[in-house]
Amino acid sequence: MAQLKDIMTSNVVTVNETQTVQEAAALMSQYNIGAIPVVNNARHIVGIVTDRDITLRTTAQGENVQTPISQVMTAQKIVQGTPDMDVHQASNLMAQQQIRRLPVVENGQIVGMVALGDLAVQNQYANEAEQALQSISTPSAPQE
Repeated sequence: MAQLKDIMTSNVVTVNETQTVQEAAALMSQYNIGAIPVVNNARHIVGIVTDRDITLRTTAQGENVQTPISQVMTAQKIVQGTPDMDVHQASNLMAQQQIRRLPVVENGQIVGMVALGDLAVQNQYANEAEQALQSISTPSAPQE
């Protein structure tokens, strides 16, 4: 049974919680990614920021691009896996939580990232990726 450490991306781009929305967006553009784990000065993960977070919590609100990431990131209930987590467990977790990217954390520090696409390109996990995508794509009620 494969573990996350077997399929995760190890060289994860991170942003410090004090950096700005503009800096995070520039990193997303540079590395062609849609989510960046947010770390504190001790390199412990404290949140995650997505291109959607930036759009909805900054741009749509007319906020300044110098807004600190800590004000737009998702911080509560950071869903995460561990390097030795079974790929099937991770797939189920992603489906249950309706997330497309799973930070892989060890001793509080980010050591990798697994995306739904990482599961999809592994033939033996194609069914898990499909099931996770179905769960993730289930519409939730609009926020009021």
